[in-house]
Amino acid sequence: QILGSHVSQKGSLVTSDVLRFDFANDQPVSAEQLRQVEHKVNQEILANLAVSTEEMSMDAAKARGAMALFGEKYGDEVRVLRMGDFSTELSGGTHVARTGDIGLFKILSEGGVASGIRRIEAVTGAAAVAHVVDEELRLHEIGSLLSAQGSEVVDKLRQVLDRQKKLEREL
Repeated sequence: QILGSHVSQKGSLVTSDVLRFDFANDQPVSAEQLRQVEHKVNQEILANLAVSTEEMSMDAAKARGAMALFGEKYGDEVRVLRMGDFSTELSGGTHVARTGDIGLFKILSEGGVASGIRRIEAVTGAAAVAHVVDEELRLHEIGSLLSAQGSEVVDKLRQVLDRQKKLEREL
C-alpha cells in the first residue's frame, strides 16, 4: 500500500517526489524486507496501472478495501484512490494518472517514530534518480580511496578493517 501513501498518509510529507509512510509494527524492518518492499513497489510502478479517484461514504470505502489508519478522523464522504488491484487508499489528492508517472521508488530510511509505529522515508521520480546517482558517485569515490573497483570495494574495505584490527591488537 506504499503507492497509495505517496499521495496521503497521516503525518506524511506529501510532495511530488518525497514521502513518509507510517505503519504499525513492533520491530524494525530488515534490510531484506525493505529491499522486497522497494522491489514490489517498483514492479507496480512499472506495470503503469491506471489511477482513479472516487468520493464515497466511509462504509463504501472500507467495503472496497480502503483502511482508516491510526484512528484518523474522516468526514462522512471520503476520497478513495485506487491503483489497479494493488492499492486502495483514502486520499487527500492525486499526483499521477498512472503508476508509471511516479518513476523510480527508492527507500532512504526506516525507523521508529513512536511506540509500535515505524516510518519509511522514500523518494520517487527525479529525486530517486538523483539519490541513486549520488550513491553511485560515493561508491566510486570509496573505490578510488581503496584502490578497488565495483564488486572489489567490499572485499578491499574488509581487508583494510581486518588489518586495522590486527595492528590495534599488536599495539
